[in-house]
Amino acid sequence: MNKINTTWIIDDDTTYRFAIQLVLKRAEITDNMAFFHHGKAALDVLNELIRENGVLPDLILLDINMPVLDGWQFLDAFKKISPGLDHEIRIYMVSSSIDEEDYKRVKEIDAVTDLIIKPISVKDIQKILAAFQ
Repeated sequence: MNKINTTWIIDDDTTYRFAIQLVLKRAEITDNMAFFHHGKAALDVLNELIRENGVLPDLILLDINMPVLDGWQFLDAFKKISPGLDHEIRIYMVSSSIDEEDYKRVKEIDAVTDLIIKPISVKDIQKILAAFQ
């Protein structure tokens, strides 16, 4: 299986970030990971990379509930800049929420591939990789 070049994890939960790093390493699907505590930090870096023609992420695992700029707000900003990108970025919303409204909202957003419920397993990550093939 091919690897995903660059994966971003946008989540304010330090325990989750540690766990997902281990899962990603165990699944051996990506070598390049970047971690952000909230959507604004990731959006700032994304805008900088776009300006500087830098390496954009291929995969973003985006938490819904975060301080500063939550997942929904990140997506609102992303939808404004994504039409100008010549690089596909796949976004998976990640949440511990099982709120049916979150599922409905995710299905309405074209920029989001799917919603994954925490904790993410190696099997979940392998499904994501399979979708890249």
